[in-house]
Amino acid sequence: MKKALGYLGIISVFLVFGLLRLVGVSPQDQRPGLWLKGELVTYPVSDWSFTNEVKEIYVQTNTQYFIPHSVTTYSAVYNDHFYLMSAYYGGGSFPNTRSWNRNIVRDPRVRLKIDDRLFDQQVTYVDDPSIRQSVHQAFVAKYPEWTSPGVENVHMLLVEPAN
Repeated sequence: MKKALGYLGIISVFLVFGLLRLVGVSPQDQRPGLWLKGELVTYPVSDWSFTNEVKEIYVQTNTQYFIPHSVTTYSAVYNDHFYLMSAYYGGGSFPNTRSWNRNIVRDPRVRLKIDDRLFDQQVTYVDDPSIRQSVHQAFVAKYPEWTSPGVENVHMLLVEPAN
């Protein structure tokens, strides 16, 4: 009987995760999500200017335990390159303060959801001070209502095609 209940529990867990994967669980505001659902874009994107009108996008990262972790974030285009932002309002060191940042350092492949479209990309941390300052200004210009914690606490990620 105990063995049967154990198997039933395992089957139930797989069914729940299968259902979640099928329907997706998008993040909302400060609440993280799991799988993102939408129409997968399979062609390379070279012009990200369409994101200038999009306030928040979703980012799905790969965790160590094979269940995706997704968050909402801001994005900006600067010099024809597309960037994501992770702001550390309370300070802290990149990537340790945010789990999605730890995930992308370990595995830079991400899935972006913009409107109802999905883009499989990869990200690279931007550490060049001159680029960081300019990209920070692009975020400030796109989000005039945003209160920046200062360029030293805003971590930028360059979006590039997935390998």
